[in-house]
Amino acid sequence: MLELKPSADGVSFAVKVTPRASKDSLNGVVEGVLKIRLNAPPVDGAANKALVRFLAKTLNTSKSRVKIISGEKSRQKRIKVSGITPEEVKKGLGV
Repeated sequence: MLELKPSADGVSFAVKVTPRASKDSLNGVVEGVLKIRLNAPPVDGAANKALVRFLAKTLNTSKSRVKIISGEKSRQKRIKVSGITPEEVKKGLGV
């Protein structure tokens, strides 16, 4: 089960990104961490931009509400989505 940490203005959660996949997709949850495959390469922040765009689209929110709060240069990242509830995250991600 995805470990969500609610706060006063949103929700944060951990993701593990696999860049250079054949297509962007959710790949399940392992040990509380959401696995995401992205088509973008991990060069010049392309995978980070793709991750923000993918999560914003998946959660039906704007890109400005999705922030990488830690792990910008790592496959393990912590994401914060503002203006959303844990239930909305679970529904949007299908977990």
